[in-house]
Amino acid sequence: MLKTLYNRWEQGYRTNNYPKEKIELFPRYRGLPEIHKNASEEIAKKCASACPQDAIDAGAKVIDMGRCVFCGTCERLSKGEFVSFTGNFEISVSEKEHLITDGTLPSLADHARQHFKKLFGRSLQLRQVSAAGCNACEADLNVLATPFFDLARFGINFVASPRHADAIVVTGPISRNMRTALLKTYEATPSPKAVIAVGSCTITGGPFRGSAEITEGLDKLLPVDLFIPGCPPHPMTNLHALLSFFK
Repeated sequence: MLKTLYNRWEQGYRTNNYPKEKIELFPRYRGLPEIHKNASEEIAKKCASACPQDAIDAGAKVIDMGRCVFCGTCERLSKGEFVSFTGNFEISVSEKEHLITDGTLPSLADHARQHFKKLFGRSLQLRQVSAAGCNACEADLNVLATPFFDLARFGINFVASPRHADAIVVTGPISRNMRTALLKTYEATPSPKAVIAVGSCTITGGPFRGSAEITEGLDKLLPVDLFIPGCPPHPMTNLHALLSFFK
């Protein structure tokens, strides 16, 4: 017992103070992409043709964050003249079309479903479904339970059964073999309920887009309330999305 207390004293308080205090991520982090409209058409087309996800519209000079895996190819090719990635991790949206951006996003808090805030503002129970994910998105959701993020302090927890959940959090490209399990999980979740799509695989199919074995977008199966882009989304992106949308 004394050893445990000493270890607690030695470690100190490790939980971050977000959202009361702004968090700055490491310099290499790629967050909200910024499109420079004054870039030449030639550079824009070069970036669009090199994008592995076909996420860039060179004509309109916008990028689809739902498809983007934040690899940074466009930024390297244009040397930041056309696309540059900022450190802004607050990139989640409530409408899929908002993911197509030139670097500006509507406030998630302003577009949140107000009845969800009233229902789940003090207690939100989540059931996570890995629909053939690679475990990257799943891992960055799991760390929200660690002392640094401490998701439970906001009244948000992950539960083992969909019957105890208020919302389902889906990761992965939703393979054909996982489709039935996902739909049964949704049906088992009591209403009113929310659906959260996490990661580019879930939102658009990600690197597997075009395969007959996956579903290209969770919104084609279920009514999605919250889209969290990334490959994988940073834990702070997940935390911001949950707090802004439900709290």
